Amino acid sequence: MRAVVQRVSEAAVHIGGTEHARIGPGLLVLLGMEVGDQGADLEWLCGKVARMRLFPDADRVMNLDINEAHGELLLVSQFTLHASTKKGNRPSYIRAARPEEAIPLYLRAKQLLSELVHNPVRSGEFGADMQVSMVNDGPVTIVIDSKLKA
Repeated sequence: MRAVVQRVSEAAVHIGGTEHARIGPGLLVLLGMEVGDQGADLEWLCGKVARMRLFPDADRVMNLDINEAHGELLLVSQFTLHASTKKGNRPSYIRAARPEEAIPLYLRAKQLLSELVHNPVRSGEFGADMQVSMVNDGPVTIVIDSKLKA
C-alpha cells in the first residue's frame, strides 16, 4: 500500500464537472492499494498518516500532527501509484490491486482515518474520473509505503 501525503492550504475533487469534496488546510492523501495488501498494511499506514508531524508549531518547526493543527483530510484513491515503468514507455499497472480487492481496503481506510482524525474526512469516489486540485503548502510531500516500513 502506498500513499502520497501532501500538506495543503486547500484541496478539492471534481467529478463530472461538479465539486464532490473540498478541504481547507490539512492533508491530501492519494492512496494506492497493491495486490496482496492486508488490513495490517492499512492500519499501519493510516496510523502513520494521522500521527505524522507535518504542520508547523509556534516556532515554525514541523512538530504538529493533523489533529494538533486542526487540519482536514481529503482521501483519493489512485491506482497509478503502483505503476511500473521498467519496460517501454507505457506504464504497467499489474501490481495495482483489482477493484474487488481495493474497494474494501479504500472504504476501510476512510473509516479508519475518520476514527483517527478529529475533523471529518472527505474523499473522492473510487474508480471515478476525478479532477483533483490542491495548493501544496510548503511544499510538503511525503511518500509512505507499507512494504518499506521495516
